[in-house]
Amino acid sequence: MQYFAGTREFQIKEPTAVTIGKFDGLHRGHQKLLREVMRYREKEYKPAVFTFETAPGTLIRGKLQTMITTNEEREENLREAGVEYLVEYPFNQEVAHMDPEQFVAEILVGKMGAKAIVSGPDCHFGYQRKGDAELLRKLAPKYGYEVSIVEKAMDGEREISSTYIREELAKGNIRKANELLGYEYRISGQVVHGEHLGSTLGFPTANILPGIQKHLPAFGVYLSRTVIDGASYGSITNIGKKPTIAGKRPAGAETYIYDLDENLYGKKIEVHFLDFMRPEMKFSGVDELKMQVLKDKETGRKMHGAER
Repeated sequence: MQYFAGTREFQIKEPTAVTIGKFDGLHRGHQKLLREVMRYREKEYKPAVFTFETAPGTLIRGKLQTMITTNEEREENLREAGVEYLVEYPFNQEVAHMDPEQFVAEILVGKMGAKAIVSGPDCHFGYQRKGDAELLRKLAPKYGYEVSIVEKAMDGEREISSTYIREELAKGNIRKANELLGYEYRISGQVVHGEHLGSTLGFPTANILPGIQKHLPAFGVYLSRTVIDGASYGSITNIGKKPTIAGKRPAGAETYIYDLDENLYGKKIEVHFLDFMRPEMKFSGVDELKMQVLKDKETGRKMHGAER
């Protein structure tokens, strides 16, 4: 996959089938769009995705918009899905004020070589989001591309969307979130040094700081599996700020990995979330915390046994 990020200076020189959007989470609705994009391989159009490097809402509303998948995770997901071109375009005030037709003509057709444009029925682009599916249809004869508007993927009577998934993550309903995503929600990153409390208590943990842009599930303890160098291990993961321990700290993921005795500091790992076990709690002290973690370890091992 060719990946263009942080630049407007790119040119795709072969015909493409392009889909546009944030692709946050690459959930089942996005996967439906990509299946339609892949269909154009029959015409030898290369599958391509146009998205923004930074979520537009961050600039427009002046407030950080967190993402279910980081840019790195999104890139990996799209690569695995078979996308051949990914453009993460810089979003600024100039782009925000771009005329919708100009966006189609100069970027999608001009820079991305679009011979087909695939979108959902509610797509919006250009200044004040005035560009939509109807405009894509209207401009198609003028700029020489085909249009395919794909109906929304549904979960019962509700559309599958990033908003829906965020709601389920906020409830700690990781099983439902995974169902809507079509894969396991995950946090990936490099293992960093924590406060070494786990080692002191007899259960060393791997700590990841996902960053402020990563949209986290409800704070608490989760059944998880951790992927290290391609191998998968049963684990339990705490998401939160460790309220029992004095001091302020960023939200992080602290994972206890069953049946692994290895120094992981500096190593990149992926933590996949399987089920919710309990909410984050503040204990009276370290002894009470240790008792609860021992219970969590036993409960997690039983749950992993039931998963098999």
